[in-house]
Amino acid sequence: MADTLHFSLVSPAKEMFSGEVSHVIAPGSEGQFGVLPKHAPFMTTLKNGVVQVLRAGKDEMRIFVRGGFADVTPAGLTILAEEAVDLAEADKAALQAELEATQLELKSHSSDDGAHVRLEEHIAYLEDLCAAI
Repeated sequence: MADTLHFSLVSPAKEMFSGEVSHVIAPGSEGQFGVLPKHAPFMTTLKNGVVQVLRAGKDEMRIFVRGGFADVTPAGLTILAEEAVDLAEADKAALQAELEATQLELKSHSSDDGAHVRLEEHIAYLEDLCAAI
């Protein structure tokens, strides 16, 4: 179809989406960007944020990604995410509980402990995810 864009979003766990769409908005590391049919090719890294998938100008799906890459080619847009969560299926109460548990665990590690950095990154991810819901 001339007025659609083939879009695929894949995480290590599964393929989250694959199909024809009218527009995709994604959180690039240099800023948010949109991709329409016949977009010029480019590749970029992604930061934590929401990928909006639109069909006929309406939100079809909102997927929170934790980093990754976006590749626009003449064949379409492919996003390879480090982690992806369909926001329609996200459980905010469970995420909030995980955030609180991770914050408590962080307090038991000194700032020079390697686990401290990993826990801080996970807390930032959980905060961003909760805010997106």
